[in-house]
Amino acid sequence: MNRGTIIAGVLAALLAGPALSQSASTDPNQPPPHTLPYPDLGSGKDRAERRTSYDLSPELHRGVSAAAIRAQQRRLDAALAALPAQRPGTPDAYVVTIALDSDPVFAREAREAARVLGARYGAGGRTLTLAGPDGTRDDAPHGSITALLLTLAHLGTVMDGVEDVLVLYTTSHGMDLGLAYHYGDSGYGVLSPVKLKAALEEAGITRRVLILSACYSGVFVPVLASPDTAILTAAASTRSSFGCVAENDWTFFGDALINRALRQPVAFEEAARMATRSVAEWEAKARFLASLPQVSIGAGAKAWLPSIEATMPPIASAPVGRPAFAE
Repeated sequence: MNRGTIIAGVLAALLAGPALSQSASTDPNQPPPHTLPYPDLGSGKDRAERRTSYDLSPELHRGVSAAAIRAQQRRLDAALAALPAQRPGTPDAYVVTIALDSDPVFAREAREAARVLGARYGAGGRTLTLAGPDGTRDDAPHGSITALLLTLAHLGTVMDGVEDVLVLYTTSHGMDLGLAYHYGDSGYGVLSPVKLKAALEEAGITRRVLILSACYSGVFVPVLASPDTAILTAAASTRSSFGCVAENDWTFFGDALINRALRQPVAFEEAARMATRSVAEWEAKARFLASLPQVSIGAGAKAWLPSIEATMPPIASAPVGRPAFAE
């Protein structure tokens, strides 16, 4: 399924699509369905002004009770407080995974990505997942643009911005403006490349591994590329990615990279090549237009990546869940 054709609304050419098939439920572990049109979050009288408006990363919440807002803030505060400060003289990796959409495939992917990346980078106690209910649990702070920005700001106070590394994995729908935030019928937003760059710079986080799983996520590469940044995206800036069906355990990109390649005791760059080949093979067999995942690894990142991968598990772990692509 085309990951860029789920969210309906003002950007209909990119985001129009059917509502989820899941029905509303009183079970708190069931994710809220999308049933209403996606609202217009931009402002301005012409295209340039609207583009500037989206670059500011608008976020809208409606119909959310004060009690629910307070409960989520407490969850996030507790999770952030549990992250230990860095160890001077040791390059520590801090892993953040976030599902920006209430389609449960993203929550499942974000949770397992945290386990895989935490193990790979020795970041067991320095790993945080932001994700809503996935059908079986609702035990993490929910993913939103605000939650991610607050997390990055907090990490800036516990990390050594020059010595330590942020490993960020995002999974959601996307558009050529950035990553789409869409939680049921109550949360909407756009995380733009400009806003993410600003948040990282404000936090003083210079060494980063950014893995962005969404349609059109290649738009982040030219804005965020730097000598000390490694970026992997699920698609080029003009292409969709696949596998985002709500009932899935993985998207194509998440399955290929997180569930398979990064479980292997191979270097990051080789894992990126392995995942790119798998995605291309699956798309060709399904007769989908190639998503063309993007890889950009700065010279500085190539120098320090081995230091945070030195303790990766020497034996590959087995993939979990249903494969994103059935042979």
